[in-house]
Amino acid sequence: MNKLNGESLNIVNENVEKLKELFPEVFSEDKIDFEKLKEELGEFTDKENERYNFTWNGKQEAKRIAQTPSTGTLRPCKEESKDWNTTQNLYIEGDNLEVLKLLQKSYHKKVKMIYIDPPYNTGKDFVYKDNFRDNIKNYMEQTGQIDSDGNRLSTNSDTNGRYHSDWLSMMYPRLKLARNLLKDDGVIFISIDDNEVTNLRKLCDEIFGEDNFVASSVWQKKYGPANDAKYISQTHESILIYAKNLQFWIPGILPRTEEQLKAFSNPDNDERGRWRASDLSVRTYSLSGEYTIVGPNGEEYNPPASRAWAVNQDRFFELQKDNRITFGKDGTSRPMFKKFLTEVRQGITPETWWNRDKAGDNKIARYEIKDIFPENIFDTPKPTKLIQLILQIANTVDSDIILDFFSGSATTAHSVIQLNSKNNGNRKYICVQLPEETNKKSAAYKAGYKNICEIGKERIRRAGDKILNQVQNNSSRHSELDSESLDIGFKVYKLDSSNIKEWDSDFDNLETNLLDAVNNIKSDRSSEDLLYEILLKYGLDLTLPIEELTIEGKTVYNIGFGALVVCLDDNITITVVQAIAEFIKEQVVYDEEKIPMPLGEKRHARVVFKDKSFADTNVKTNAIQVLKQFDIDEVVSI
Repeated sequence: MNKLNGESLNIVNENVEKLKELFPEVFSEDKIDFEKLKEELGEFTDKENERYNFTWNGKQEAKRIAQTPSTGTLRPCKEESKDWNTTQNLYIEGDNLEVLKLLQKSYHKKVKMIYIDPPYNTGKDFVYKDNFRDNIKNYMEQTGQIDSDGNRLSTNSDTNGRYHSDWLSMMYPRLKLARNLLKDDGVIFISIDDNEVTNLRKLCDEIFGEDNFVASSVWQKKYGPANDAKYISQTHESILIYAKNLQFWIPGILPRTEEQLKAFSNPDNDERGRWRASDLSVRTYSLSGEYTIVGPNGEEYNPPASRAWAVNQDRFFELQKDNRITFGKDGTSRPMFKKFLTEVRQGITPETWWNRDKAGDNKIARYEIKDIFPENIFDTPKPTKLIQLILQIANTVDSDIILDFFSGSATTAHSVIQLNSKNNGNRKYICVQLPEETNKKSAAYKAGYKNICEIGKERIRRAGDKILNQVQNNSSRHSELDSESLDIGFKVYKLDSSNIKEWDSDFDNLETNLLDAVNNIKSDRSSEDLLYEILLKYGLDLTLPIEELTIEGKTVYNIGFGALVVCLDDNITITVVQAIAEFIKEQVVYDEEKIPMPLGEKRHARVVFKDKSFADTNVKTNAIQVLKQFDIDEVVSI
């Protein structure tokens, strides 16, 4: 029973509601656009700059943050990883805005496919709040779900007057940065529902270009209607598809299903194999296609009205002689082509309608999660069948990199491993997820999973082991697969502030001379923390092989077969520098023999030391001259 609130009628609210009924088009995010209202009332003003435009409050700030460099780093976490020394997969914990910035150098134009399932802005889902002053601090605050004033940041409520603008400001810099990572023949798939699909389409048109729009596919997320729906039951979601450059991207073809293969048979035991009957007539009329065909039983056949035979009479006789024409099982039907399975395209063109048989649905996704986690700890996963379909349409092949920076329960990682197991692929994934806290009343929290990242990592571990076990136990079915090469591991990295107290953010312009000695490395950071920050700043792949050596009693890291050599130990002497230089020269020569360089080019040797590590200033000065004698002119200290 409703209770009287003791207040008089709110006349303003009443008037606003009446206006909304009369002029719904003048409202934006529940606020009145008075300029539009004037126009609806017949009062127009000339606007010289009037043009088609898509904007929102905060767009300029969103653009600025996309261009602001990061001074953060990714710290390795071996204890939470799996198969650290061999895996090519990455799982990164952190605010994806900051992580995408850190990946710009190492993965620029290296990603074949991006799939994301971002917050749908329903008023209940978590939205990333971007603190434009200090994104690392912002990430730390978000990890605890509170802002600097102690306010919770868990939702972007639709009661917020700018909830569309906030969502767009959150998405813009992330998509802008993501585009930089795509290869020229790369493609992005974005799941979304009706709350923001219109805005997302406009946003992607701006970032990726209208000409690179591929399709808006419809995924059947539910099998049947929800009878408790207020208006119409929502049984689908949209998946927007954009190519980096539509001129270069070639969509993959999908394998025929068993049902589709039933259309092909071989009733006459043709040695060319299974075939299906195909229409011999075409709509395009031509005089040469106007003739009478006589069947085996003497019956005459002419082209249907307004159509013609697809081939002229001479060509028809050639096809008939080659047993490529059929008149049906009893020889009494209209003439048809015999289209052989071996001669048609080995697959089908993808469509925009993805039903549950083709792509799974929410119910199937929940069963998959429950099969891995009996506690049923995640409410809104996507089915692996959907992501595998996307991987096929994206035309991903061996060694391609797949990125998901709204990773959630890690369905993308699971799907990549699953597809690799089916075709002996070596696709690699990069998953990025904010360690958003689970609700203390949830099944996940009670099962011991304090944040979503813990769920995602454990899912990959369990799913990988299960898939590998299936491959090993079904050797006859997977005879072409090599279980030893199936990568079910992942390297965990966690977003943090830089290991260096005052890092020169203009890394591209670092001078080759060594800097003045200063103890600028944070005391709580390890050599490996620093090593991987160096890789990021140099733009090297985080999965490059790293060989740990001991040279003259010092630990030396050989990264990517001589691409970079790093020594972070203290008390470096000229003897140590000389030994490292000799090692680099041998390594570079060996590598050029292994991987020949283009004519006229030589492999670039680079070496990094800690600034404070030299025994004295004389060693530091002389080190450069020693290394130059070995053609090593890029020497950096940090």
